[in-house]
Amino acid sequence: MYKKIVFALCGCLLSIGVIAQSNDVESILQGVEKNNKELQAYQSYIDSKKLELKSTNNLPDPQLGAYYLPFGEHNTGDYSEFQISQTIEFPTVYGAKSKLIESQSQQLQFNYSVKRQEILSQAKKLCLELTYLDKQKNVEQERLQRSKTVFEQAQELYAKEEKSALEFNKAKVAWMQQQFEVQQIESDQQNILLSLKNLNGDVDIIWNSPVYATDLTISDRDSLWQAKLAKDPELQMIQQQELMAQQTLKVAKSKSLPDLSLGYNYQGVQGSNYSGVYGGISIPLWSNKNKVQAAKSNLQYQTANSESDQSTIRVNFDKQYNEYSMLLLKYNEYQKTLTGLNSGELLLKAYQQGEISFMEYYIELNFYNDAYDAMLIVENQLHQRKSQLLKHQL
Repeated sequence: MYKKIVFALCGCLLSIGVIAQSNDVESILQGVEKNNKELQAYQSYIDSKKLELKSTNNLPDPQLGAYYLPFGEHNTGDYSEFQISQTIEFPTVYGAKSKLIESQSQQLQFNYSVKRQEILSQAKKLCLELTYLDKQKNVEQERLQRSKTVFEQAQELYAKEEKSALEFNKAKVAWMQQQFEVQQIESDQQNILLSLKNLNGDVDIIWNSPVYATDLTISDRDSLWQAKLAKDPELQMIQQQELMAQQTLKVAKSKSLPDLSLGYNYQGVQGSNYSGVYGGISIPLWSNKNKVQAAKSNLQYQTANSESDQSTIRVNFDKQYNEYSMLLLKYNEYQKTLTGLNSGELLLKAYQQGEISFMEYYIELNFYNDAYDAMLIVENQLHQRKSQLLKHQL
């Protein structure tokens, strides 16, 4: 008889229907993006750094000077002088620095995007954990009801002296342990909701027990990698570091050109006055020494480092994709094997009719329970891996 109910327990649990995922998770992620205190603080930091960058391309302050010399022995009258001057870098420097600032500002924005992606990924992971716990709780509540039925029957038979105290106690302990399972899940759910609340800027999360999305398929490996290259802020940040190094080299080269000085001078003595303009250039013999070579070395480093970092990310991506593919095969096999079976009810019926002892019932039941629990864990792992592979879409 037992052969007829092999793997049957999980089938009854599959009655938890799989329907399309609602937009509840998306709403939660939108709330986290809006309310998260760390993101708000980081955005303010980014804004301040952008303003600082803009100030690095301003002209130096003009210089103003004046002389008035009424003291001493002289026959020419008091002497006075007034001058104002302005120093500017060679005009091409400002263009190069402007492009560098744009590149640095973009890098700051990528930094924010990476932080945003990290926080939203955390929130989505917690949402997926809640979905898993919701499904597991439904399963455990069914098991709780079944264990209560077994306990009540054992209690009745024990009162009639048709069951031993030992078997009655086993049924009672099994029922108690099942209650603990439900309580533990409820505690885990509350802890996750607290973590979500923290990510949501201490704003309460309304959780409506959404189920997983039905579609577990994703694009092929190469297409998904190309999409990640185009949209993933971590990869964009790596590429931007190389662009910044290129622009830094251009700035260093432009600084090899001389600075320019312009000014106006007025002098007055014994009723006469002289005024005019003057100009000058600096000779960059020492101030820019070795800076061009240093910028070239930095560009070489950033190019090599960019290739290395991108290669590391690609390896991790391939590992995640391989894990996802393996989990998908395993999950499909579980579903194919367990769908449509009704092991829990069949075992309960066999026990109630006296065909099997309590220990036989308990051992068989745990075997099927473990199989279904393993499928739920694989299902959750599958959605978690998919979330990681598609996090560039957040």
